[in-house]
This record gives sequence, C-alpha cells and structure tokens, in this order.
Amino acid sequence: QVQLVESGGGLVQVGGSLRLSCAASGRTFSSYAMGWFRQAPGKEREFVAAISRGGSMTYYADSVKGRFTISRDNFKNTVALQMNGLKPEDTAVYYCAADERFRSTNEYAYWGQGTQVTVSS
Repeated sequence: QVQLVESGGGLVQVGGSLRLSCAASGRTFSSYAMGWFRQAPGKEREFVAAISRGGSMTYYADSVKGRFTISRDNFKNTVALQMNGLKPEDTAVYYCAADERFRSTNEYAYWGQGTQVTVSS
C-alpha cells in the first residue's frame, strides 16, 4: 500500500509556471507507475500525465503536451509535475495517483488528497 501527499499548488498568472510534487510513503514506490490527474469545477476528473515505474516511459494528455513534464525520483519516493505556459483552462484540483499498471485511465489504486492550481487571467 502507498500513501500520497501532493504539494506545490497555488495561484499563478497566465503563462506562468508551477511545480507540483507528490511524496509517497512506503518502501515500494518503484513498484508503481505514477499519474497526475485533474478535476475542474463541474467537470469529471481527467488524465494529465503518467510515468512508468522506472521513469523510462511517459505519456501526456494532448492538452498539456509540450507544456507539462512529469518526472520521478525513486530514491526520494517523489513524483513531480512541472507545468509551464499555464492557461486558465489548467485551473483545477490536481491529484497524484499510483498503480501497478502504467495507464492513462482513472483506474489507479491509490490517490492523494489533491492540490489546487488556479491560473488567473
């Protein structure tokens, strides 16, 4: 089992950058693929990015490709989401998730509590 805690959210202007971080408990972090999802008010939760267990594979939603970068540090048990060129439509609660399978769907086994990202115009 793994517990996830996100941090790094906040208020940023259009075009700005934020770096989200997710700290995982447990000694089996490298056994899990990691994902970032987001949910805007009144909308369903959507996939943002995923990274494989070793970090060699990444996958992004079309809406963030070229602007966001997912990375992980298996020694520090962390996964990060670097967000550049932020747009108002990126405003959402961002969730970190872990699962044994590398996937872009919502069926991740473990979820963090979320961190708010607000992009102001």
